[in-house]
Amino acid sequence: MKKSPRPEIPRKAVYRLSIYLRCLLRLKDNGLPTIASEALARAAGVKSTQLRKDLAYFGTFGTRGLGYDVEQLAEMISEVLGTSRLQPVVLVGVGNLGAALLAYQGFGPEGFEVVAAFDAEPQKARTRTTFPRILPMPELPRVIRERGVRMAILTVPVTVAQEVANQLVEAGIVGVLNFAPIVLQVPEEVTVNSVNLAIELENLSYFIQE
Repeated sequence: MKKSPRPEIPRKAVYRLSIYLRCLLRLKDNGLPTIASEALARAAGVKSTQLRKDLAYFGTFGTRGLGYDVEQLAEMISEVLGTSRLQPVVLVGVGNLGAALLAYQGFGPEGFEVVAAFDAEPQKARTRTTFPRILPMPELPRVIRERGVRMAILTVPVTVAQEVANQLVEAGIVGVLNFAPIVLQVPEEVTVNSVNLAIELENLSYFIQE
């Protein structure tokens, strides 16, 4: 049976789906079986019309007068985002930030498993205990191939970020979470989400000025 094509939706809508999912999981933990679209929209910080538009990309959900089934909608969004089962991820660059991310315990519950970490100096002494074991860079293609990894976290210095990104793409990675303050040049089929803390702080700085 031919798999139906994924709907084309804006990147901002995908981001909002992640927010809706977290709201729904909190509601589920609190034992709420259903929620009205207006209430879910308020919890997510969006307008109810925006919520319904985002969900409409994937079909019709909710029952008039009853709202959304919390568990069912959470499962649907998890399936769309690819987190209904553990998604394998590799991390490259085990400096202070990389080691802190490896120590983070929240990836598993969110649907991600860091299956391997890589560094140019894998034997270097580190103050943080890291898991999984840090591997040398030449092992990268083998691990990505054997574990079926399609996503990577990049926490290397800016001077080598593009070079490492090229290695990741060549090894089969199609999604990169980039913490290096640089715009990575990648093929069109590769998605890069960049996290630049300085830009985020600058944005906050603008809004707090009197």
